[in-house]
Amino acid sequence: MERKTLLYIAFTFFVFTAQAQTKDHQTLLELDLGWEKALLASDVEFLDNLLAEEFIWVHNHASLIDGKKEVVSKARKIQQGQADNTRSRLSKDQTVVILGNTGVVSGYTVVERGPGAVTYHFMRTYSKVKGTFLLLSNHTMAIPEEELKE
Repeated sequence: MERKTLLYIAFTFFVFTAQAQTKDHQTLLELDLGWEKALLASDVEFLDNLLAEEFIWVHNHASLIDGKKEVVSKARKIQQGQADNTRSRLSKDQTVVILGNTGVVSGYTVVERGPGAVTYHFMRTYSKVKGTFLLLSNHTMAIPEEELKE
């Protein structure tokens, strides 16, 4: 009887854990799409709420490194009239990995600006703090056109 109880408890724990991870996976995918949408729309409020105070964004080959202050400030300037030639941001092939309270979303973003589109590989790290995921870091790397596989 005791063994059946232990098996039942273990099974129940596994089911609840799997459901929670599935929910967190979906939450992270939605947040990540929200990140792309907020960048395109320069949504200051969304960015300010999503980004951890310690946020760091390492751009292509570390050519630029931004923190929360810089990202929110740039969005605010665009909202106030600064020119921005980004026409679209489309994410694809996203994967989510979760370990404890940390989630990593990686994939590709095609950004249309200027004369054409650039495809970036990204890897973003989210941390669950007080029940809410915050974006802690973002690393993006442009993929040379000749290396793109269609």
